[in-house]
Amino acid sequence: MRAVQISAVNQLAVTVVADPKPGAGEVIVALRTAALNHRDVWIKTGQYAGLQWPCIPGSDGAGTVAALGDGVDGAWIGREVIINPGFNWGDSERVQGPRFSILGLPRDGTLAEKIAVPAAQLLAKPAHLTWEEAAALPLAGLTAYRALFVRADLQRGERVLISGVGGGVALCALQFAVAAGAEVWVTSSSPAKIARAVALGAKGGFNYAEADWVAAALKSPGTFDVVVDSAGGEGFGKLIDVTAAGGRIVFFGATRGDAPLPVRKIFWRQISLLGSTMGSPRDWEAMNRFVARHQLRPVVSEVFPLAAAVDAFARLERGEQFGKIVVRIL
Repeated sequence: MRAVQISAVNQLAVTVVADPKPGAGEVIVALRTAALNHRDVWIKTGQYAGLQWPCIPGSDGAGTVAALGDGVDGAWIGREVIINPGFNWGDSERVQGPRFSILGLPRDGTLAEKIAVPAAQLLAKPAHLTWEEAAALPLAGLTAYRALFVRADLQRGERVLISGVGGGVALCALQFAVAAGAEVWVTSSSPAKIARAVALGAKGGFNYAEADWVAAALKSPGTFDVVVDSAGGEGFGKLIDVTAAGGRIVFFGATRGDAPLPVRKIFWRQISLLGSTMGSPRDWEAMNRFVARHQLRPVVSEVFPLAAAVDAFARLERGEQFGKIVVRIL
């Protein structure tokens, strides 16, 4: 089969590899579409823990069940499915266990024509989604759902700020929060991305590259009950400045590095800092029910054929996307 393979740091190519074989309890999914995440870029550039070469990256995928391993119900054959990218969450809903992993490293991922995964990782492809939208949903949707509803306990009518809108998780968080009845605002360094976020239901936004954006936010609309962030870095302190007393900041990444914390502001205003990572199987099922109930569609930025996967990675590395970059496999 054809697959994207990373053979060393920054050595990525579409090549031919052996077809996967299903183990007991596993199925083979003939993938129709896959989607990229920044995790895939960090693996490619050697900036991720536990690197193993060669590897097939990709955490997001959608396709049709083509073959079964021992012990799998024959009713799975031919079903259109999406794949939960979180493996071995563990027994606690509070936090993932020590065996938790994400599809695409160390296990071969979705940027291939076929993949072997446990049947327990599958759910029916949401009927209202295209194949491209279905591939764009899993990792971003699961991460956003847990961050908003499990960790931050978002309530209808609360005011939310989502930083760095344009990425897949941030856009899912925007769509989910709007659907839940929150008042949503965003930040970006791109006025065009802010305008597109408004078209998706945001009330407005702030250009974080401007020195006075915090003052503008505090003037209108005021402080935020929930702040969603994945960047960290020097700008994290400004997010604390716009968080309401008793508010919650939930974060699931540190693309700009660790953040210096104004500890006095945090404890005096009783702000909660909430780390979040992916989600449990219960979160996965709840997220998919939420998407189906509200008929939500993940935002797809661009679609590349599998043969142009190198170009897809380059596009993500430039950071110009608004939504998910999807790879069409079949």
